[in-house]
Amino acid sequence: MQFKNVLIASAIIFTTFSCGYKGDGTNANGSHRKLLDRANLDTTVQPGDNFFLYANGSWLKNNPVPKTETRWGSFNELVDNNNNNLHLLLDSAANTKNAAVGTPLQKVGDFYRSGMDSLNIDKVGLQPVHEILSRIENIRDTAGIIDEIAYEHTQGLDVLFNFGVSPDDKNVSKEICQFAQGGLGMPAKEYYFDKDERTIKIRDAYKLYIPQMLKLMGDDSLTAVKDAQDIYAIEESLASASMSRVDMRDPYKLYNKFTIAEINKRTPNFNWANFLTSLKIKSEDTIIVNQPDFYVEMVKQLKTKPVATWKKYLKFHIVNDLSPYLSSVYDQAHFGFYGKLLRGQEEQKPRWKRVLQVVDGSIGDVLGELYVNKYFQPEAKKRMLDLVNNLQQTYSDRIQKLDWMSSETKKKAQMKLNSFMKKIGYPDRWKNYDALTIVGNDYVRNVIGASQWGYNFQISKLGRPVDRKEWEMTPPTVNAYYNPAFNEIVFPAGILQYPFYDANADDAVNYGGIGGVIGHEMTHGFDDQGRLYNAEGNLSNWWSPVDSENFTIKAQIVIDQFNAIVVIDTLHANGSLTEGENLADLGGINIAYEAFKKTKQGQSNDKIDGFTPDQRFFLSWAQVWRANTRPEEIASRLKTDPHSPSILRCNVPVSNMEAWYKAFNIKPTDKMYRQPGDRAKVW
Repeated sequence: MQFKNVLIASAIIFTTFSCGYKGDGTNANGSHRKLLDRANLDTTVQPGDNFFLYANGSWLKNNPVPKTETRWGSFNELVDNNNNNLHLLLDSAANTKNAAVGTPLQKVGDFYRSGMDSLNIDKVGLQPVHEILSRIENIRDTAGIIDEIAYEHTQGLDVLFNFGVSPDDKNVSKEICQFAQGGLGMPAKEYYFDKDERTIKIRDAYKLYIPQMLKLMGDDSLTAVKDAQDIYAIEESLASASMSRVDMRDPYKLYNKFTIAEINKRTPNFNWANFLTSLKIKSEDTIIVNQPDFYVEMVKQLKTKPVATWKKYLKFHIVNDLSPYLSSVYDQAHFGFYGKLLRGQEEQKPRWKRVLQVVDGSIGDVLGELYVNKYFQPEAKKRMLDLVNNLQQTYSDRIQKLDWMSSETKKKAQMKLNSFMKKIGYPDRWKNYDALTIVGNDYVRNVIGASQWGYNFQISKLGRPVDRKEWEMTPPTVNAYYNPAFNEIVFPAGILQYPFYDANADDAVNYGGIGGVIGHEMTHGFDDQGRLYNAEGNLSNWWSPVDSENFTIKAQIVIDQFNAIVVIDTLHANGSLTEGENLADLGGINIAYEAFKKTKQGQSNDKIDGFTPDQRFFLSWAQVWRANTRPEEIASRLKTDPHSPSILRCNVPVSNMEAWYKAFNIKPTDKMYRQPGDRAKVW
């Protein structure tokens, strides 16, 4: 399922703890490891001109983006190391003979084996989706199209729109059906209408990609071109009624609750009661429709476009979505557009990495159980919790000292902060996949079967108490998130390891790294979106009007700072789209620095490798964000990613911190210098 009621935080999250050791770490084999290596710096760059390049310049020169990647940095190094461990697990499972049917070992091994059998996948060609395509071909009327769309969703295939079950934002003790926009072949509505040169090139290429795929499916050239135009016309209409990524940052705009009678009036000639029944949903009298205008347009298109056109639309999107799991001609065509053109990736990742990602995304708790049993160090959980508690207390101190917030709102902010649920490592209870059958010789069947299981898992939540122990990421995932509905911060086991976790690192390195990230996650509870949810997780205004206005004014300074930056070509950073992540970065590093200054090292001036404690803190922060990124990937992320480019995530927060100016003797003549009155200060 693509739709989740989760605000996913920074893509580079990691863990460690304060241990007071003053020095560098050791590799697993006992060899010496430089946690802050001078060889990675580019000292020809002044820290105050470009701190990102000063701290990482030599590393960036020596670590170009591999052909199989669109970016390469600290985060990717950790993912790569993690993948190698998972690879060993998967190979072992796939080579295990006579694993008992239904066991984690059998499910993981057979799923992986089916995906790695490229010879069989090429041999069967389009046959794995023949039943779906034949069923679509036999549709005779609009009612049949609607029934097919509903059926595909019950199979876990998000055709035309996105659907999921998650807590009601204004009553998080109740699960509710939530419908979101979708149906597009390009990543966002902006790709259909923006006029910059890069977007026009991508749009033109997509118009050629659709007939390319249709010809592979059996159309002749003339038919493929005509059908592609009709398919694109549907998508363009849906895109015109879709909400922008910036508007979707406002949870109030997404909260549109309807009774079945009300949504029927909003979308005449569409029977929602029957549609919900086709979706296997019973006894639900209200739903949330995130983007009502999209559904008005969707119903209009269903009623006005010929059935033959809709049949082509459905066939194209089914095959396009499943192309990465089909024979190489479909997989390569899909990669040619979505990988090469859209993101600049020169070559596909090795097959084992792609299949690994699918297994993790499909049955992640099964793989996760094997993973944590072998690789997770239980003591990391306690160490992480200790550091989280430390940062939480520092955040509390900072809230109490705010000069722009009233005492009454501070009390409610403290209540929310103290109510954070902390999930570390892996779930207390694993998901039960007994109802899912995995076979060793049919990759597409396994992919669809797992998606169908996911759909059934979603709708099984209806009418039951909300499970606050549920995780939205799998244990091997190298990431973390804040979920406003549960008021929780979550750190999966996959992130709790070197190079971001090192028990032997000095406090400056730990607080500049993991400390900044933990603070980042906490600040998500108080960013432009998170602040709108109360301590219980409900969407509720707990701010006084004056405090809310003060926050908005301060947040606007951050928005303006990013909007002013040209990132690539003529494309600026989008300060509104990235507002939440930018506020979290700014809050995270400030909270971490204050916590660091409470440590023995933070209160000293003792140098390590020639760097003061404060310099090591900020260099550690910069090291987190080091990454080379392809231009195509940068341009794509500017339209779709709520995170700013790495260089900005490093440079902009520090340029607002007086401690950074003092640590590196930054002068008014330096390029990154901001006048004290222009520096952003929120949390």
